[in-house]
Amino acid sequence: MVNAPRKDSGNKQSIHALEATNFFLADVQTCLGPFLAAYLAGAGWGPGRVGVALTLGGIITVAVQTPAGAIVDQLRSKRSILVLASAVLAVGALLLSISAAPWAVYTSQVLVGAAGPFLGPTLAAVTMGVVGVTIFDRQFGKNQSFNSAGNVACALLIAGMSHLFGDRAIFITAALLTIPTVLSIRAIRSEEIDYDLARGGARKADGKEVAVRAPAMKTLSRDRVLLAFLACAFLFHFANAAMLPQLGEMLSHGTRSTAAPFMSACIIVTQVVIMLSATAIGRFANVHGRKPLLLLGFGVLPIRALLYTLTCNTECLIAIQVLDGLANAIFGVVSILVVADRTRATGRFNLVQGSLATAVGLGAALSTTFGGKLIQHFSYRTSFRSLGAIALAAFVLLWAAVPETLRSASGPDKEIAVAA
Repeated sequence: MVNAPRKDSGNKQSIHALEATNFFLADVQTCLGPFLAAYLAGAGWGPGRVGVALTLGGIITVAVQTPAGAIVDQLRSKRSILVLASAVLAVGALLLSISAAPWAVYTSQVLVGAAGPFLGPTLAAVTMGVVGVTIFDRQFGKNQSFNSAGNVACALLIAGMSHLFGDRAIFITAALLTIPTVLSIRAIRSEEIDYDLARGGARKADGKEVAVRAPAMKTLSRDRVLLAFLACAFLFHFANAAMLPQLGEMLSHGTRSTAAPFMSACIIVTQVVIMLSATAIGRFANVHGRKPLLLLGFGVLPIRALLYTLTCNTECLIAIQVLDGLANAIFGVVSILVVADRTRATGRFNLVQGSLATAVGLGAALSTTFGGKLIQHFSYRTSFRSLGAIALAAFVLLWAAVPETLRSASGPDKEIAVAA
C-alpha cells in the first residue's frame, strides 16, 4: 500500500515565516503585474508596443511553468529557489525603475517571466514539507489568505507611493519589498522541511518510509482524472480571464475618468473575498472533500458572466465581483489540493503543479484574444455570454469526469493514479 508520511504540525516559527513569505511575495508580484501597462502607457508606449511587452512575459511564463515544477522536484534546497527567484524579480523591478526604454522593459519581462513560475510550486512544496499531508489543505488555505492580504496591502501602498513620488516609485517599492521577503524565507528552518515529502514522494517498504519518484510521463499521461482536471482548469480560465478586463474596457468608453477607480475597487473586492474565505475553504476541503467546493467555484462563473449582461450599475457590478473572489479563492486553494491528492507517493507534486499553471496560463492567454474578437465582430454582451457558455462546459466536464480526490472519500490508496 502506498502511503504518505504525516506530520501533525511543523515548527511554529517556520509556519509563521511561510505565511509572511506568502504576504511579501504577493506584494512584489503585484507591483510588477497589473501596474506595468499603465506605467508604459504613461511613458509614451503605444498600445501595440505595450501588448508586445506583456505578451513576451506571458509567453516565457507559460513556457517555463512545467519545467520549473520539474526543477523544484529535483532540487533539495527549496529556500534557495525562493531567494534566487525573489532576487531576479528585484532586478527586473530595478530595471523598470531606471528606464522605460525597450531594452530595459524587454529584459525585465524576460527576467520576471522566467522567475515567477518557480514561486508557486516552491511555496506549495515547502508547505507540504513543513506541515505534512494531514493539515496541508488547511495551511495552504491560510497561505492564500496571506497572499491576498499582501495583494490588498500592496495596492494601497502603490497608490500612496505613486501619488507622492511618481510611477517609478512602484518598481522601487517592489525591489525594496524583496528584503522582507528574503528575511521571511530565511526564517523558515531548513531542518523543518521534509524534502522527500515536499515533492510528494514517499512510500512504505518493509515498514519504513523511502523516497520514490514515478516517471514524469506516467504521472501526466496515465492519470485520466488528472488530465480531465487540467482540461477543466484550462476551460475555467479560458472563460474567466477576459471578463474583468472586458468589463473595464466597456465602462471606460463612457466614463474614462472613473474607469481606473472602478477597476481598483473590483480588484480589491476580489482579493478581500479571497483573503477572508481561503482559510475556511482549506478547512472545508479537509473535512468534506474537494469536489463540492470545485462545483461551487465553477458554477458561479457562468452566473457571473450572465449578470454582467443584465446591469450597467456601478455598485451592482462591483458587488458581482464577490462571485469572482469566491471562484478564484476556491480554484486557487482546491486545485493544488487535487494535484497533491493525485500525485501522492509519485515524487512529481511540483511537476504537475507546473503543468496546472501551464494549462491556466494558456487558457488565460486565449481568453483575452477570443473575447476581443467577439467584441470586435459582435458586442460585449455576446462576448460575456460566450465566455459564460465556456464556463458552463467546464462545470459539466468537472461534474462528469473528475471524481472526489480526497483519500477518505475516494477510497483506498490504489485509486491514486500512479503506484509508486
